[in-house]
Amino acid sequence: MNTSVYIAKRYLFSRKKMHAINIISGISMLGVFIGSAALIIILSVFNGFEKVILGLYSNFTPELKIEPRIGKTFDPNTDYFLQLKKDPRVFSYTQVLQEKALIMYSNKQFIGNIKGVSSDFLKNKQIDSTIEEGSFTLQTGNQEYAVIGGTVAGSLSVNINDPEALRIYAPNRTDTNSADPMNEFVVRNIYPSGVFSIQQDFDDIAVTPLSFARDLLNEPVNVSSIEINCKHGTNIDRFQDEIIDRAGAKYTVRNRIQQNTELYKTLNYERWFIFMILVFVLIIAIFNIIGSLTMLVIDKRKDIAILSSLGAGKKLVQGIFFFEGMMISGIGCIAGILLGLVFCLFQQHYGFIKMGTSNSAIDAYPIEIRLRDFFLVLLTVGFIAVMASWISSRLSIKNLDDIKGDL
Repeated sequence: MNTSVYIAKRYLFSRKKMHAINIISGISMLGVFIGSAALIIILSVFNGFEKVILGLYSNFTPELKIEPRIGKTFDPNTDYFLQLKKDPRVFSYTQVLQEKALIMYSNKQFIGNIKGVSSDFLKNKQIDSTIEEGSFTLQTGNQEYAVIGGTVAGSLSVNINDPEALRIYAPNRTDTNSADPMNEFVVRNIYPSGVFSIQQDFDDIAVTPLSFARDLLNEPVNVSSIEINCKHGTNIDRFQDEIIDRAGAKYTVRNRIQQNTELYKTLNYERWFIFMILVFVLIIAIFNIIGSLTMLVIDKRKDIAILSSLGAGKKLVQGIFFFEGMMISGIGCIAGILLGLVFCLFQQHYGFIKMGTSNSAIDAYPIEIRLRDFFLVLLTVGFIAVMASWISSRLSIKNLDDIKGDL
């Protein structure tokens, strides 16, 4: 065993009498322990929230979305798009026609988005989890229905059990000169079948069958977008590049991250902001090691002088206090990570810390354990510990000649 490591271990685990130095070292170790555990727990909770949020978004956000580069609509009946619909990698191929419209219910009105979708939209069984009231039914026989977002339902005070229909007004594209202002609008009625809730970006939408949207908007052929979800195991990035190459420059093809760029940026900024706050706390805890090692140097002046007289060089003396600081940090970090892991596993399986709101989509704080977080914490603590231990070890040899003279 390395001499410096051996002596550092003896100093750290000495069972003689308890000194103030031992207490300070213990406090430093406790600080690293708590800081490391907090990092693991907070990062895992944040991962859990991120998974829940992105899961909710993925219910209405397709894996790939094809839109026209110029204009609002395009013809989906090209040779390539007809072939794409039959591609074995495609799980669902949904044609979408979307436009803003005025929605009225009783005496109230709301300007929202009408999203007409083809039948493949209902292949995504996860959309049922977004329903707060009613069901996600778009058509029964010849009867068409609308499933409306929570914002629409709240603004119009829609009662799903009420037989009154929604009246939807859209500009009439065929009537340009009319004495009657009402002829400038196409009005269609549709009954609501359910209310869904995801997030403000989606909750102002009324989802209808594609045929209803075509009739309302007088758009018999064109669509606003094509939404594609792939079968399990498909390489999404490679499939996206293939569609871009074959569809041509007239279209944009975006994956989920590209469709929700601001959301992903916000989640990443929040993650690193929280991480940096905890790292600053950890820095304060670890740099307490400098104080404890400085006091240890003062306490062990006679030992240092004896070692120097026996031929120990500055490198050995410096190594003793460097490894002492690394041991304090290492023990605290490993113990903290293990505590954080145990806490996360218990929270993940038993959910004993609740959100505190009965109407929340999730009952307990979500946890998502990721291996990269453990490496990140180890690297962070290790780097700060090396810096603090190096500073302490440099102080130990600063007045080495004077210490030898005191012997």
